[in-house]
Amino acid sequence: MTACAIEPSADPGNGGGPRAGCSITAEGAYAARLARSGEGGDAWFPERWTLDGPEPYAVPLPGNQPEEPGTEVQPMGDGRVLVHRVAAGRHVFALLYPTGPGTGELPLGAVECPADGSGLRLLPPVPGGERAYALATGPRSTVLWQVAGGAFGPERVAEIPGRCAGGVWLDRTGRMLAVDRETGGRVKAVVVDLERGGEVSPLLQIAADSDDRLLLADPDSGLVLIGSDAPSPGRERLGWGVLGSTLPVRFPECLRLPDCVMTPFAVQPGQVLTPERCAVALRVDGALGSWVGVWRPAERHVRHLPAPEGWLTGAGLWTPDGELRLPCSTPQSPCGVARLPAPGAAGTTDVRDAADTEESAPGEPGEPGASDTPTDTTTPSPAPAQPRPVPLQQAPLARLVTK
Repeated sequence: MTACAIEPSADPGNGGGPRAGCSITAEGAYAARLARSGEGGDAWFPERWTLDGPEPYAVPLPGNQPEEPGTEVQPMGDGRVLVHRVAAGRHVFALLYPTGPGTGELPLGAVECPADGSGLRLLPPVPGGERAYALATGPRSTVLWQVAGGAFGPERVAEIPGRCAGGVWLDRTGRMLAVDRETGGRVKAVVVDLERGGEVSPLLQIAADSDDRLLLADPDSGLVLIGSDAPSPGRERLGWGVLGSTLPVRFPECLRLPDCVMTPFAVQPGQVLTPERCAVALRVDGALGSWVGVWRPAERHVRHLPAPEGWLTGAGLWTPDGELRLPCSTPQSPCGVARLPAPGAAGTTDVRDAADTEESAPGEPGEPGASDTPTDTTTPSPAPAQPRPVPLQQAPLARLVTK
């Protein structure tokens, strides 16, 4: 049996970004993907990887029949694998688990496919791994479903006005979910509070006429990676900010690579007070293929690394001490993890020192519509342990941010 990675493809539910080769739990213990088997490699089956032991190992979870290439799989915190299939006009969910030589399957229920042809896709794994959610996008609104971890099968959680995509968890409890919402022809990231009945509040409001998406967030440090065309209208740029900071979003020149697409896929956790030192892993796609970029906000350049052989492109995780782990699969080693120490650990550079080659707000103080006061990005929550994000706005300081 030979396992192969899924070929990279665009994921419409992720803002058109490239799809990762596998899905990894928020804590990094398990991964899941569709693998190929058979002489011609034309049969697909779910596969679970265990990553938190001395050596990674894979467990195939084939069902009674091969899966469709578009079937979604996601690892749960207890080692089971959630599978999302589309059959007979319905989105069907089940949990797979190994049972000796076979595969056990626990049906979870189904969601009907609306007549308007709207899509439904799984959101990234929830911290803790006990629940799973999906977005069903319609022409004018989006429904958030809890598809695993509930008491009675798929449960409708909230209906969000507008067409939503993306999906980033902002905390370690799985309460605060950021999604990219399209309304009035513009995309803005908003926050959905699952403990307040799906209450929606704004998160990214860089400029009135810009498209602002949240790509990645680290709950420990508050570091967020943002895609926005605010500094270059009509052309998306990669930027960064910190939830709770009064400093503006920055758009480093080093994250602007001609003829390449940079997609952040992992942030180093555990850097609670030093978001500028968090290592960020980037998938870089260019004419010659895909490779790995490593960058820190405190640095002014990206370190480009060749992708390891068989990398499940776009998938990986950081350890708190700065080791990047990339799942790989080759015919010789169907289940492996490449371990890359983060090059050039950041020193004590102050975040403002490192930002002097980064673009800030489109306007400068004193220009029409510009404010000289940065926008605070957090307000106290009624529950002190759960601060609620509020708009992370581009403060109109100077075009170049300096000390």
